Amino acid sequence: MQTPDSLEQLRVRLAQFAEERDWNQFHNPKNLAMALVVEAGELVEHFQWLTPDEALALSPERKTEVTMEMADVLMFLLRLADKMDVDLIVAADAKLEQNRQKYPVHKSRGRATKYDKL
Repeated sequence: MQTPDSLEQLRVRLAQFAEERDWNQFHNPKNLAMALVVEAGELVEHFQWLTPDEALALSPERKTEVTMEMADVLMFLLRLADKMDVDLIVAADAKLEQNRQKYPVHKSRGRATKYDKL
């Protein structure tokens, strides 16, 4: 098995995987967004009721389960981006710059306050 070294390579492998199984008929933006939320919920479930310290010290077995849920979230997000022709690297970079403007260091450092309340 070849490990992809970029989001683009992973995107191509996911598209091939779906095509081989004739799953594109199910992979529309609505369904992919819904599947993404379901997988994110499964990820959150692993941390429900844990203290912050417990969340940082998962057993190896639980960390493996969390890792697989994180992979599911990534794959559904990447499929959604592919179907909507969104470059996630470009989008994330633009969002980071937007957040940089909303949360200037001198106002937000060490604070969890929303930008409109700074």
